Amino acid sequence: MSIKFLAEDDRPREKFLLKGKNALSDAELLAIIMGSGNRGESAVDLARRILESVGNNWNQLSLQNVKELMKFKGVGEAKAISIATALEIGRRRASQESATKSKITCSKDVFNILHPFLGDLPHEEFWCLYLNQSNKILHKEKLTQGGINQSIVDVRVLFSHALSHLATAIIVAHNHPSGSLSPSSQDIQVTKNIKKAGEILQISLLDHIIITQEAYFSFADDALL
Repeated sequence: MSIKFLAEDDRPREKFLLKGKNALSDAELLAIIMGSGNRGESAVDLARRILESVGNNWNQLSLQNVKELMKFKGVGEAKAISIATALEIGRRRASQESATKSKITCSKDVFNILHPFLGDLPHEEFWCLYLNQSNKILHKEKLTQGGINQSIVDVRVLFSHALSHLATAIIVAHNHPSGSLSPSSQDIQVTKNIKKAGEILQISLLDHIIITQEAYFSFADDALL
């Protein structure tokens, strides 16, 4: 049954126009992105089944690649690309919104700024926020990209960038694709190395944040700095 045979009030596009975007369920939003279902399901029913397969979690859906999305009957390559594109637009929008919160007041601020970049990655990346004396962000950047469970940073490169941005403080962060929030022995040693180098250059290491898909760990909050 296609959308055109549903009652007008239940058609996602018409409902969007009549009641506004906030009135639509997640399944209805996804149905609009797909445009159609299959012979046995409406677009809404297909969307509902896709979302249920990932626990109705948009973050989990964003981890599905095109081939994985095409496993659902009625989802061809074009639909799968449309879904992946919409989710990527959402991720980029979130990262741009986060970037406007330029002053760091706590570890949660760091998480909110960097989670859109690191939260869903299948590999590790190491990032740095360069701050001025007011803890406002001068610059943020990815320094390294590693494998599934390792990302090594060159401390010399990190501080050469800090000096070029005239930073007086830094906050470093990396992600754990495994979901574990526990710092590894390597994480602890790298943090010590960065702090020691910063003390010589009078550039303070304010925190080291480990980010997972849904949470974070702060070295500063846990008194490990």
